[in-house]
Amino acid sequence: MQHTANKVAQVTLAFWVMKICATTLGETGGDLLSMTLNLGYAVSTAIFFGIFLITLIAQVGSKAYHPLLYWAVILSTTTAGTTMSDYLDRSAGLGYIKGSALLVSILVCILALWRLTLGSVSVSKISDPKAESFYWVTILFSNTLGTALGDFLADDTGMGLGYEGGALVIGGLLAVIAAMYFFTKTSRTLLFWLAFILTRPLGATLGDILTKTHQQGGLDLGTIGSSAVLAVFLVAAILWANRNRSQETPVVG
Repeated sequence: MQHTANKVAQVTLAFWVMKICATTLGETGGDLLSMTLNLGYAVSTAIFFGIFLITLIAQVGSKAYHPLLYWAVILSTTTAGTTMSDYLDRSAGLGYIKGSALLVSILVCILALWRLTLGSVSVSKISDPKAESFYWVTILFSNTLGTALGDFLADDTGMGLGYEGGALVIGGLLAVIAAMYFFTKTSRTLLFWLAFILTRPLGATLGDILTKTHQQGGLDLGTIGSSAVLAVFLVAAILWANRNRSQETPVVG
């Protein structure tokens, strides 16, 4: 089977808006299974990882870019990443620092193997099945790492900044990356992966703000209602972005 067309979303401003929405939904959806439905982190991870494999096989096997399928894989990596991170940090007892260090090591190894195998980790065009497989595995672990970083910033056992404080710190770092994109010649590929990782803890903290109780510093909107609203918004944004895809200007990647 020959793949020639770009099979991943174009990296535009709309992409980043949808990425943040998807990662926020990943946080609320992951907590819905593991906490609200009380399935635990291990069982929830197994369920979400199974969904990830199903969507991944469908995505890699497709011959062209299908926006709903693409974002379904993104969403499956965010939900799986949420419960995987929580399992490592809490159930396995690694804690946020050791868990984050482990995930950083795994992510660096994946990117290094990708670079050694194919000569580049650029995401400007992904069409080869091997490159696409590296792309999705990298995304899975970057979302898992992002969850751990977000929890580390917000939680009292980490830096204790709270959900709003964690969101402000991540937002500031993303602003620095945006400034580097517009005012420096820093590698666009490097900036993409930095932004991709950091939008995950931003989504994690935003998700916690929506769902956690007032006593915990959240808005107490619940995982079910928050997930439903985010899902409707994400689908609407995907359809809108696909309709206007040819008119968008690429941003980072």
